[in-house]
Amino acid sequence: MRNDKEIKELVKEKYGQIARDSDKQNSESGCCCGCGPYTIDYSVMSDDYKGIEGYIDDADLGLGCGLPTEFANIKAGETVLDLGSGAGNDVFIARRYVGETGRVIGVDMTQDMIDKANENKRKLNYYNVDFRLGEIENLPVDNDSVGLVISNCVLNLVPNKQKAFSEIFRVLKSGGRFCISDIVLNTILPEKLQSAAEMYAGCVAGALQKSDYMSVIKSLGFSNIQIVKEKNIKIPSSILMNYLDLNEIDEFKKHLNPIISITITAEKK
Repeated sequence: MRNDKEIKELVKEKYGQIARDSDKQNSESGCCCGCGPYTIDYSVMSDDYKGIEGYIDDADLGLGCGLPTEFANIKAGETVLDLGSGAGNDVFIARRYVGETGRVIGVDMTQDMIDKANENKRKLNYYNVDFRLGEIENLPVDNDSVGLVISNCVLNLVPNKQKAFSEIFRVLKSGGRFCISDIVLNTILPEKLQSAAEMYAGCVAGALQKSDYMSVIKSLGFSNIQIVKEKNIKIPSSILMNYLDLNEIDEFKKHLNPIISITITAEKK
């Protein structure tokens, strides 16, 4: 099994490549699970952003698994932080709601994504949007400075979930909240899927059991924790066949909804 440092480097390399390829292929290379030789169509994970106010097509690389801005109740004038901001998709949508008096910060650990986001920012001429290079376990954001944290299918990529959510708690103001879409599991993944590089760089191998994910959030003192949306994620058999034999695939599919996307909200007292 890979250690935390190896996982981070793998994710940086894969997502950096997606950012670079998006310039050449207009984001056709976008994928969430399996960004490698066995690419999975990102539509198995992502929701459709088109038609949402503030949506910028060039910033949508199809890497999400939900619509966290849909349930975030973003307020005019507040400061919003997007974790794993990529090319800026959710940042630009959040900016539509915070207005001219608000501010949106995007943090991503991949320099290519930061460069892509800043390119989009320049095209849009937005002054109250800020993209920062950094890791979620050590956010480049001040204590008690953010009213809302959002994130879309990124926390599953972070090896230390406890540290990630403790950082969210640290940067939130008292009374602040988060709205996060993420991948969780209802069963233990087969070992071959857990160790597959494509699954690490995507949204599956790093995901926690749903109960463990909820326990991490509760342990840090968040209140009013709610799952506001849940959907089943199906990995096509054509992809599973690259890692599992037919008997293993049949066994895996016996589990009811083994991989799910949840959108969860919580508050800091």
